[in-house]
Amino acid sequence: MTALYLLANEYRATADKLAEMDLDEQTIADTLDAMSGDLEVKAANVAMIVRNIEATANAIRDAEAAMEKRRNAMERKAERLRLYLLESMQHAGIKRVECPEFVLAVRDNPISVEVYEPALVPVEFMRQRDAPPASPDKTAIKEAIKSGAEIPGCRFAASTQRLEIK
Repeated sequence: MTALYLLANEYRATADKLAEMDLDEQTIADTLDAMSGDLEVKAANVAMIVRNIEATANAIRDAEAAMEKRRNAMERKAERLRLYLLESMQHAGIKRVECPEFVLAVRDNPISVEVYEPALVPVEFMRQRDAPPASPDKTAIKEAIKSGAEIPGCRFAASTQRLEIK
């Protein structure tokens, strides 16, 4: 089986050779039509592979989302059980439980600070986050260039192409 890029190269080379020859347009069209069959079949087969891979990628994305949802549920359940265990031990007045696999102990958390009125905190105790660096607004620049403005350091880029499989 011939690779798509080889078929495309062969088609292009034949089209170039035919263009150099002194042949009528119908002969050139018939020759290229005959060659395009293999190329079109191969392109359709590659497009089917692309769709299959995209479907697999979507299935993986869906599975990831389901697994994340399940992980979050398990983490919440573990936290609820941990709190249930702590409250039960506190209620019973038990500070420590030992078993062969692990030791449970009720411990005091380190002292923490509660900021109940942030506006009253002196500036020397405030953290200032760095502002994100400014970035060009490409949509606004595009509209300005379309309307005839010249924006220093900006221009329209060469048009690119994409493959659409419907």
